[in-house]
Amino acid sequence: MFHIRANTRDNAISPERLVKLGITPATLGDALEHGEVCGWLAVDGADRAVGFCNVDPASGEVLVLAVLSGQEGQGVGRALLDAAVTHLQSVGSPPPWLMAGANPALRAHGFYRAQGWKPSGRRDAQGDEELRLDTH
Repeated sequence: MFHIRANTRDNAISPERLVKLGITPATLGDALEHGEVCGWLAVDGADRAVGFCNVDPASGEVLVLAVLSGQEGQGVGRALLDAAVTHLQSVGSPPPWLMAGANPALRAHGFYRAQGWKPSGRRDAQGDEELRLDTH
């Protein structure tokens, strides 16, 4: 997951930056083991990891959706996001939401909107916008 996160086309985050954010293999492993985070991993035909999605079932937040650069446009992100949302809904999580870059030039900007996610109007300190899944 850390390799994929560092090698996305947009918004790549290095393992060193993740450590500064408190996200390490140990902390992520612990969160996954205790159910604080649930995750899905996509692999290609050669069993190579090409994408992943992690969620927080307690809050309904999609924490990260990342697809390896060069693997975009093949349905990997959509399949991962669908699996994550289905899981959140099946365990009774609050309505799904996520934070994403507000810049229309980012691939994620159009991707989430095409999947039915809509801006709530809230932005964080980095300027990312909150998107909520339109389930109506």
